[in-house]
Amino acid sequence: MYAEFYGLVRPPFEMTPDPAFLYLGETHREGLATLLYGVQAGKGFVLLTGEVGTGKTTLLHALLGQLDASTASAFLFNPRLDALDFFLVLFDELGIEKTCRTKAEYLLALNHFLIERLERNQTTLLIIDEAQNLSPEMLEEVRLLSNLATPTKKLLQIMLVGQPELNAVLARPELRQLRQRIVLRHHLRPFDPQELDEYIAERLALAGYTGKGIFKRSARREIHAVTGGVPRLVNVVCDGALLQGYARDQSVIGPEVIREVATDLGLGAEGASASRPAPGSAAPRRRSWLRRRR
Repeated sequence: MYAEFYGLVRPPFEMTPDPAFLYLGETHREGLATLLYGVQAGKGFVLLTGEVGTGKTTLLHALLGQLDASTASAFLFNPRLDALDFFLVLFDELGIEKTCRTKAEYLLALNHFLIERLERNQTTLLIIDEAQNLSPEMLEEVRLLSNLATPTKKLLQIMLVGQPELNAVLARPELRQLRQRIVLRHHLRPFDPQELDEYIAERLALAGYTGKGIFKRSARREIHAVTGGVPRLVNVVCDGALLQGYARDQSVIGPEVIREVATDLGLGAEGASASRPAPGSAAPRRRSWLRRRR
């Protein structure tokens, strides 16, 4: 509706994780590097956490786009399953065409599949999104999958992805064996003000904008204040502000429009709380383990 008014060829702040609109702030670059290193080095368990809307799914799609064609990946985004249903979905994702009736049969078939791929020097990756919803029993089942290994290499690379509550789940005493097998961790933080400026500018440019700027600097500061720098909330507010600006025939958007949109959406406290580091996570500008190694 507002695209032609602002000289855009498409809406710049869609909610879908479109790779064409990928923007990597510092925390996202470090996260992607950590995930890639974990898979390519065969590290076994990797953990990615982040608040709702910080871009975990977008980062996973970016990861899958950078893996070579020989890597087979299974992406499980609904982990509320019992053991047999979990294996059924896993086999479907990996394209394993074998009917199994018991967990033992599933494990034998999976082990055979993974060994064949290892002999061809091919990597197999399991990504479990929303992993904070896994029961301790299912997390233990996932841990047991890491036992599928040769004396020198893990047959299956496993990535647990979820909200910060996942750390609390993994801290349970009965899951200490799984916790000790996680060799790489990364927590996605929201954008800082500079990253938010770059994010908005990049999105507008990719959508075809060639003008001097739609959002005033004060408007961008207000966007950060009401969203806490959470990418999903930034998209919602910016899209609403563009619609509001179009309705009022405003080619440049100021902070008052942002405040109106945020009020209509009930934002404010939510964005502020999202910008605070998760308990036990690194400070916003702390370098990750991987970057320090570099």
